[in-house]
Amino acid sequence: MIKVKVPATSANLGPGFDTLGLALNLYNTFSFKEIPKGLEIEGCDNYYANEKNLVYTSMLKTFNKIGYETKGIRIEMDTDIPISRGLGSSAACILGGVMGANELAKASLSKDEILEIATEIEGHPDNIAPALFGGLVVSVMEDKNIYYNKIDIASEIKFVALIPDFTLSTTKSREVLPSTFNNKDAIYNIGRVSLLLSALSNGRFDLLKISLRDKVHQPYRKKLIPKVDEILNKCYELGSLGVYLSGAGPTIMAIVKKDDMNFTKRIKDYLNSINYNWNVKELDLDLSGAI
Repeated sequence: MIKVKVPATSANLGPGFDTLGLALNLYNTFSFKEIPKGLEIEGCDNYYANEKNLVYTSMLKTFNKIGYETKGIRIEMDTDIPISRGLGSSAACILGGVMGANELAKASLSKDEILEIATEIEGHPDNIAPALFGGLVVSVMEDKNIYYNKIDIASEIKFVALIPDFTLSTTKSREVLPSTFNNKDAIYNIGRVSLLLSALSNGRFDLLKISLRDKVHQPYRKKLIPKVDEILNKCYELGSLGVYLSGAGPTIMAIVKKDDMNFTKRIKDYLNSINYNWNVKELDLDLSGAI
């Protein structure tokens, strides 16, 4: 049996729309075994336990790429990454399937080849790259080629994910975005993402509040999340260094000092007081990526 463990990811980080992503220590684990025939899936909702399962379809596409045929597959899942919450659940499933297929077929695909196949399935690498390599990764595509770079982050911070009990599909969250942006907003985001990368690398956490601001996607996606501005303001009031929408949302990600022992409890108490069901998770950067 082959076992693949894939971390959650948080993409965009405010101004880094479709280019930035980081891996967090929340995981989906997939176990794979070849069987005489058919498909067996355990550990997920019955709605997903069929031939349309994203892990399974990703395996089949990988088998097709490498020219491998299998009679049957058994997949066991242990999934802690919530679905459609902006924490890279789709990327984790895709990467799990690609890596599982590679191991079962003994194909010896390189990480770059795995990245290419998984990105082809996902459509963009902003979640795939950090899930595969760990840490903070910048990734872009040009002429169907993927270019990426892993960036070290100063270690004095942790991440607090505010995960609501409702979902928000990436498709829906993209539908609210404008098709074009003006020159002023483009320059605004270029400056903020540049400042963000330097602040995270050098430990200038006093710059995070300014550098996480964005005019490309967050102003539009925030409208899909009830009371989001109140929650963002409360995070800052309680001592957060920076706050942003994780991926397409609806998860809100707060960055706090690692030695801050009060923020998580206080933001939980606040969210309970406004009668919203939010799961609050304190997370650290995953530096290893999928294994």
